[in-house]
Amino acid sequence: MSQSLLTRRSLLGAAALLIAGCGDKVESFVGIDITGADYATGFSLTDHNGQLRTLADFKGKLVVLFFGFTQCPDVCPTTMSELAEAKRLLGADGERLQGLFVSIDPERDTPEIMKQYMASFDPSFLALYAAPDELPELAKSYKMYYKKVAGPTPTSYTMDHSAGSYVYDTQGRIRLYHRYGGGAPALAADLKKLLAS
Repeated sequence: MSQSLLTRRSLLGAAALLIAGCGDKVESFVGIDITGADYATGFSLTDHNGQLRTLADFKGKLVVLFFGFTQCPDVCPTTMSELAEAKRLLGADGERLQGLFVSIDPERDTPEIMKQYMASFDPSFLALYAAPDELPELAKSYKMYYKKVAGPTPTSYTMDHSAGSYVYDTQGRIRLYHRYGGGAPALAADLKKLLAS
């Protein structure tokens, strides 16, 4: 056997081992893996029941957090419906999922309205709100865009905003960002992987 053929076979064998080794170590998620990110690391917000909440309150559960507003015509209800469906797809493990909805419309989203809104998707989901003067800093800490867009009357405005969900593992660490419209099966698949790890 020639020296060049031996060298080629050795290189191919080494490459195969490297590829196999990488396959064992890299977890493949549908969502964007942002493990270790220096943003979206936590919050201190009041829920629709008047209770102050932080990530520590949900230790042992996966947390999926979404920013939106209750008068949103499509993106927000679709996202919350997909989250409720993902919880159902988890079966018994659905009890280990906490859905959180952070209002970007504190002028109209009262605790009573947000409580009703959450109940229409899943009664265990919680709506959280920040005071209007605290919301910009919170949004910045999540790299989340939002902007009020005037409507025909002062109260009929809408809100432009980023449309994605942040996923935390059972230890409260930020792990994934799921873009809008990915669907409940994709989200549920990633949640199952996080529960298994």
